[in-house]
Amino acid sequence: MTTKTKLQRIAQLSKRDPHRSFINLMCTFNEESLKECFDKLNKKKAVGVDKVTKEMYALNLEQNLEDLVIRMKKMAYRPGPAKQVQIPKEGKSGNTRPIQISNFEDKIVQKMMQKVLESIYEPTFLDSSYGFRTGRGCHDAIKDLEQHLHYNSIQAVVDVDLENFFGTIDLKLLEGMLREKIHDKTLMRYIIRMFKSGVLSKGELRMSSEGIAQGSVCSPVLANIFAHRVIDMWVEEMVKPNCVGKAELFRYADDMVICCQYKEDAKRIRSALDKRLAKFNLKLNKEKTKIVPFSKREAGRGKSQKSFDFLGFTFYLGRSKKGHIIPKVKTSGKKFRAKLKNLNAWSRAIRNRIKLAEIWKLFQAKIRGHIQYYGVSHNMDKVNEFIEQAKRILFKWLNRRSQRKSFDWDKFSKFISRYPLPKPRVVHNLF
Repeated sequence: MTTKTKLQRIAQLSKRDPHRSFINLMCTFNEESLKECFDKLNKKKAVGVDKVTKEMYALNLEQNLEDLVIRMKKMAYRPGPAKQVQIPKEGKSGNTRPIQISNFEDKIVQKMMQKVLESIYEPTFLDSSYGFRTGRGCHDAIKDLEQHLHYNSIQAVVDVDLENFFGTIDLKLLEGMLREKIHDKTLMRYIIRMFKSGVLSKGELRMSSEGIAQGSVCSPVLANIFAHRVIDMWVEEMVKPNCVGKAELFRYADDMVICCQYKEDAKRIRSALDKRLAKFNLKLNKEKTKIVPFSKREAGRGKSQKSFDFLGFTFYLGRSKKGHIIPKVKTSGKKFRAKLKNLNAWSRAIRNRIKLAEIWKLFQAKIRGHIQYYGVSHNMDKVNEFIEQAKRILFKWLNRRSQRKSFDWDKFSKFISRYPLPKPRVVHNLF
């Protein structure tokens, strides 16, 4: 039986019985499966503390993988500490967030762990969860949320903001959750070793009993396992049965909203959420977590309603072409400004480094990427506005390549006509 078949069998058994536990999982860690994990790793990713690249590891690939399997069987494999780097937060000047970069061999092991964990847990996850799951993504969450708001009577939305979710996950609690289904002692020992491998920052090794490494191959599925137990199952088993009306959760990693038929239910959920998260050592960002009035009926009566942000979009109530009150989406103001700010910094930095033709190709790619994500129903005005402002930003910095202006606006417009930008279009229909 191949490793792929074994993983498929695990997924089938887990789907059939969500409470089933698994014993012999380390048999999936072999040279063949680890080679597949090696192949899937991106060679362009940053290197860890040991500075080993994919190309370097590939020089003696068969021998390296054979040695890794032997060490794992002898319990001699120990993951190294992750290197911590700070990357800028989007649109926030001077603010950064930490990312941990594992050694290359550790990434191979983590990739295989990810496959095993997904085989066990993916069949048990609920439809309310969208983040880092096979066949589900941002635009699925956005579409399903828009459809729910459109076809259901909603009075209020609980806009939830968790405070440093990844960085505050209690590893002991997570370990306990994993042990319920994973009865392979060897695999659990390696998972615990991964938890305890530490982080190297500015030459100092730091250990912690909380937080999973953002940047780790395993972190998305581990975060989903924790959130599934703490949030998704709580909403499904405790919140919904005790609501007067209908309540529905939409969660992508730590970005989530709860749509409520009645505002009284929203108030009770908001109050109970604090206590629920506290049991698992998580916290709400109380300034950003809020109850948003979002009633189509009240809006139709002329009563002002609010908007909320989800996955880079602002959801608000507007009018259809026929005059009906409907939910709509547009690029959130925060993301819109952040994207332009990043583009301004990029244009300024690159203007004298490469030729105009190369700058333009990169600029076209950035515009294409923006359309690919933000090209959804109702949002064409904001996409067009972004492109227009982006053109003016680039025009400004191209004219500072030298003391003499490279373009006037007429010449720049002719240049765009000759080398056109991607056209705004609806890439993702929400209805």
